[in-house]
This record gives sequence, structure tokens and C-alpha cells, in this order.
Amino acid sequence: MDKLKMQTVNNADENYRKLAEMFPNAVTETIDENGEVVRAIDKDVLMQEISCKVVEGREERYQFTWPDKKKSVLLANAPINKTLRPCREESVDFDNTENLYIEGDNLEVLKLLQETYLGKVKMIYIDPPYNTGSDFVYEDDFAQSVDEYLANSGQFDEEGNKLLKNLDSNGRFHTDWLNMIYPRLKLAKDLLSDDGVIFISIDDNEVDNLRKCCGELFGDQNFIAHIIHKNNSMKNQSKYVGVSTEFVLIYAKNIVELNNRQPAWRCKKKGAAEINATFKKMKDSGLSLTEIREEIAELYSRPKYAHLSRWNKVDEYGIFMDSDLSRSNGPKDFTIINPYTGKECLIPNRGWGKSKEELLKLQKENLIWYGDDTTPPRMKSYLTDESESVFDNFFFADTSIDKKSIDKMFGSQVFEFPKSLEMLKQIISLCSEENSVIFDFFSGSATTAHAVMQLNAEDGGNRKFIMVQLPEETDEKSEAYKAGYKNICEIGKERIRRAGQKIKEESPLTTQNLDIGFRVLKCDTSNMKDVYYNPAEFEATLFDTVADNIKEDRTPEDLLFQIMLDLGVLLSSKIEETTIAGKKVFNVASGFLIACFDENVTEETIKEIAKQQPYYFVMRDSSMANDSVATNFEQIFATYSSGTVRKVL
Repeated sequence: MDKLKMQTVNNADENYRKLAEMFPNAVTETIDENGEVVRAIDKDVLMQEISCKVVEGREERYQFTWPDKKKSVLLANAPINKTLRPCREESVDFDNTENLYIEGDNLEVLKLLQETYLGKVKMIYIDPPYNTGSDFVYEDDFAQSVDEYLANSGQFDEEGNKLLKNLDSNGRFHTDWLNMIYPRLKLAKDLLSDDGVIFISIDDNEVDNLRKCCGELFGDQNFIAHIIHKNNSMKNQSKYVGVSTEFVLIYAKNIVELNNRQPAWRCKKKGAAEINATFKKMKDSGLSLTEIREEIAELYSRPKYAHLSRWNKVDEYGIFMDSDLSRSNGPKDFTIINPYTGKECLIPNRGWGKSKEELLKLQKENLIWYGDDTTPPRMKSYLTDESESVFDNFFFADTSIDKKSIDKMFGSQVFEFPKSLEMLKQIISLCSEENSVIFDFFSGSATTAHAVMQLNAEDGGNRKFIMVQLPEETDEKSEAYKAGYKNICEIGKERIRRAGQKIKEESPLTTQNLDIGFRVLKCDTSNMKDVYYNPAEFEATLFDTVADNIKEDRTPEDLLFQIMLDLGVLLSSKIEETTIAGKKVFNVASGFLIACFDENVTEETIKEIAKQQPYYFVMRDSSMANDSVATNFEQIFATYSSGTVRKVL
């Protein structure tokens, strides 16, 4: 049996392996500064293979760099001995939900998810710190002690990961922010599916640097759009020009794959056909045009139909939008008669854009909208079942509505600057599919989770969310702290609970199967003692004291989730707990993984597990009842399930 690694992958090792596969003749060995023989890449051979110029030294070249950039790359690649521990008491419907809420530093969590969620996330949305001179950024120096953190800033989480207030007086103002965001984006890219997309909210301070970061990590060819997000109010720090906009940058993982699978974000045929069918049904039921307009407006408020909202007028023939009938220097020596009033129509200031014959033809076909006597007529374009539209790069969001909604939900002002629920619903609807995984690793008040549940309720989807948030402490003077919420994670989890319940209460008949639950997982140190990773560092006389390589405060379920991470098993997988010959056994994902961590496991237990033919079987190295069980272990599996991959802790 093989021993599990129980730590994250070393991305540098993985990158070296890929390069060695592509150019095996460039792989060599050399002596490092310690006199050790180490792996290396022969630059001259690699240059010959790629047949392009390699820039060295101070030779001028186009590049984007900053102090410590190399350190941030190393930080992204370095492995960690961490795990995610389940917390049932804070979860909702733990055994059945497919949603995850993860507490911890998002850099560590991104590393932990690399194997399990590699290429499985359809959409990422993040709203990172904007670097305004008052936002906190993560200081990823995991070697510093808590005492040092206290001395430096007084801001740290329970793991000792510091939150540093990045003041604009800091000489490393942009450097600190870039060192924070770069390794996280580097790791996040690997989680996206080939046709996956990332949306990143940002403001003026770092939008240029963020675009350069994304251009380097995702490739300029994968840039999709730069959305302008307008708020209903100006920022307090506006001095010379009132700033009421923020931005959302959109990048594809691979624009070619995105185009192959989804040529454009056009919601066509189905949405338009449904709107037209709704119009016909309402008209046949005798509703007035005013009532129909109100119903259609309500439909357009839903993300599923928002792209069609330009067709916002209704007459007895259908739903239409209007467009200009004028052109510069057009003729002004004729007009047409409004058939409803008998009066001549107003001539456009710029002149007609069509001839009189064309206007009369449009009039005969009922394709002219007359408005009132003070405006020139306009041309109708009716909504057809084939009508389509693309997403606009300008989005207005009245965030005061979101703030009031959360205040009402909690009964107090627990979160000052929530994200726009409507914007998130629209962008999730735009690029996700029925079963997509949506990921937000700067979760905040968990607006993304709320949007996923709301959208699923509206269109019958089964999207899953993964939220990640550092348990930043709330200010003791804040309303959130007074209401009992000691950190942001407590607010986010409670919002998901309350929002999910509200969605079900509002639509009880259509949300019976809606997943409003979530598994809470908390980032923590590894379940394994140091001897598990570095046995050579322990003297033989000490092995009696560390005979059990698992920490005393860890549960079997803690071990199970670390194994799921190590083996790449989805953390939302169904887990069934059974008893076989008196031993507790975990069955994950319908027999894909079976694990048993009890002591004194007998042949009877091993045989029954082997008969279930799991893909993976994991147990503790020291848990076999006696030497006979250890001797017969391989023979039992050879007899009943030779294909099972056996692993030990």
C-alpha cells in the first residue's frame, strides 16, 4: 500500500514535470550552492527548441514587474501542510448539500483545492480589497509569529495570518497589493474549466495593475471585457470629480474553448420565445396592455430575461423596441399622417432617414411607433422567438437597495458595503450552466452565494457555490459586533441561512428541491504530526512518544476530508457512515472512496470492504488487528477487488 502525501502539491515540481515532458532534451542536473546535485533546465537547449529570442540581464523588453514579484511566484508554487476540517454544527443540511463555505486564508485554501477542483470551476467572481489606502491586504509571511503580528499591526486571524492596513503613505503601496493578488490569481486560473471565466471587481486605484496582472497570467488574448459598474452614490473621498463607478474585468481561461462551446453570451430563442408565449397567454386572458406591461417589466427584472429588456414597449400586436427614423441632413420636405390622431407627424430635426415610400410601407406594416405630438415617430422592431442580444459593458446597480435588504434581513446594519445582488445574478446567468460550480474567494457578506440560490430558484438550475473568507474580526464599535457577529464569516454564513429560508418561503411550490444548505469547512494545520512528514528529524528514542502520527484532537471525519483533498474527491460528495464488523466505515461518493480509521481492524472488516470494490480504500497504517491481517491484506483485495487503490496514513 502507498502512503498518502497529505500536503498540497509543489507547483514548481509540476511545472518542471510538464516542461520535461515537452522538452526532455533540455532536462539536466547541476550542483547547487550546498554542493547537492539538483535538477535543472539547460537554457541553451531550450532556446534552440523554442526558436525565439531569450531576454537576459538588463536588455530592454516589455514587462510588468514590481519588487518581490519573484517571491509572490514562489509563494504561489510552495506546498503547505494544511487541511480543511468540517464543522457540522455551523453547517446547514451537511449530509445533502453540494455547497461549500470555507473559512481561512484564501491563498492557503486555493492551494488545498488545486487537486480536487482542478478544471472544475465554470465561473469565478471576486471582489478583492481595492487598495484605497484603508483596505486591509493579506500579508502572506506565514513564518512570522503571532507576537510579531501584534507588534506590527494588531490585526491577525486565529491562524496567525496578518491583515495589514495598506495605507497610501506606505512606500510599498502598490507592491503589497500586487504581492497579495498575484499568487491568488495564479492559483485560481488552474481551477477554471477550459471554457471558464473570471470576473474581478476593482476601482481606479489598481485597475491598470490588475489588467496587467491578468494579461500576464491569463494572456491578453483571453481578455473579454472591461465592464463599467455605476453606483447610485459618489465615493466619500471624491475631491475633484465625483467618482461613482467601479469596474469588472472579465477574462477567459481559454477564449478558443469558450468560443467553441459558447460562441457568444447570447440568450436567444428560448428566452424570447418564453416572453412571447407569456404575452400571448396574458392577452388571451383579457389583461389590459397596462397590466401586460407591468408583468413583462417584472419578467425583465430577472437575470434570465434581462438581456431582452430593450424590447420594453407593448401594443396589441406584441412586444417591441423603438429606434430612430432620422439621419443627418435627411430630407425635411415631407411627412406622414398619424392614423390615430389624423395629424401630421413631427419631422425629425436631422431629417428623415427613409424615403416617403419607405415610411408609408412601414406604416402599412404597423412598424411605426408614433409616441405623442411632441416627438417624431420611431420605427418598431418586434420581439421574435429568434431575437437575441449581448451583455452591455455598462451596468447600473443601486447598491442602496442591497444595503437596505441586508439591514432588513438582519434587523440592523451588519454589513456596510454589500455587493450588488442583481449584478451578480446577471453575470452568473450570463456564463454559467445548469450544474456549474461558482467560486468566490473574497466572499465578504456572501452575496455570490445568495445570487446562486436566487438564480437557481428562478430558472430551476442546480449551480453550486464555493465561498472562501478569512474570519476578519468586526470592529467592536460596529453594529455587527453589537449584534453578536464577531467576524465576517459569521455574517456571511448567517446571510446564506436567512436568504435561503426567505427564497423558500417566497416560492414554496417551486423551491422544494432547492439546495440552500452549505458545508462549513475551516482551514487548519494538518491532521498529521510532524513525524509524518519528516521522520528523519526525529531520534529513534522518541518514536514511542509519537507512535501515533495523527494529532490527538482530530476526529475521523477530519481525517476523511484531508484524504478527500489528497485524492481529489469533491468536498461536496455524499458521505455515508456505516458499521462493518464493529468498525466505523465512511463510504464517499457511492463507493468511490471507502475509509476506516478505527483501531484493531480485522480480516472480516477488510473482506467486506473489498467486496464493495471501491476505487480507493484508505486506513491507518497502524490499525490492523494483528500480523495475520497485515499478511493477508493484499491477498484479500487481490481476490475481491484487485483494481482498488489502497492507501495508508
